[in-house]
Amino acid sequence: MVTLLHDTRRAVPFSVFNEGKAGEVFDEVKHSGARVVMKNDTAECVLMSPEYYEKFMDDYNDMKLLALAIERWEHYDPAKLISQEEMDRILGITPEDLEGWEEIELE
Repeated sequence: MVTLLHDTRRAVPFSVFNEGKAGEVFDEVKHSGARVVMKNDTAECVLMSPEYYEKFMDDYNDMKLLALAIERWEHYDPAKLISQEEMDRILGITPEDLEGWEEIELE
């Protein structure tokens, strides 16, 4: 599998910025999603469009949440569960504290 860092088609020499061609690079990034800036034959940084970055971060955060869910599921012990009423008692939450709150929507 060819990764972004090893795909020479996505490499941009740092010298193009010194040549005043940054606008061209940014246009390429808008169309391709990402480019790797090379300096002295070494990957220096990755330029990403805002949309590419947001999708990347969304996917990354989803993977972190999935890993956490898997870890929690591996240690799940129904014997350790407590009721909502018991949790409210431990936290000192009364039914009056919850009055007037809208239903919370979880994603």
